[in-house]
Amino acid sequence: MPFCCRPVDQQDFACICGFPQNAEELFFLFPKAVYPLTPSQLREAVAQRSDSTVVELDGKVVAFANFYRWETGGCCAIGNVVVAPAARGSGAGRCLIKQMIDLAVAKHRAAEVRVSCFNRNVAGLLFYHSLGFTPFALEERQDGKGQRVALIHLRLPCIPD
Repeated sequence: MPFCCRPVDQQDFACICGFPQNAEELFFLFPKAVYPLTPSQLREAVAQRSDSTVVELDGKVVAFANFYRWETGGCCAIGNVVVAPAARGSGAGRCLIKQMIDLAVAKHRAAEVRVSCFNRNVAGLLFYHSLGFTPFALEERQDGKGQRVALIHLRLPCIPD
């Protein structure tokens, strides 16, 4: 059965909160959150963001993302990207990011889509590279334990229709 994309519903929050399997995974997708992710933390993030989207497979939510920055004719930045553990490697993440790119172009007329990924998230960095994103900046941050990490910013130029 093919993937289906739709806007997030508050009823999806409990399911999405189960996707990060540990504090490091949660840090990768939502650095300000406290593990374990709760529906109230997710609700607060969604309220401050745009185009929160889920991917379903066989009627079950398997991936989630949104924009933390969106500028008409400018840049849309994808955040809170997470895929259910059982759906990793299935194409759900690819479907989700392609949907977010489509939203950025069709709805916001974005010239560029950006995503940021921590240096320890090798799977994420390789995934975004496979979709054509290229690094353009690096920012020093601290993880939940106060250790230095690098947040790598990547971009994908878009040509609006």
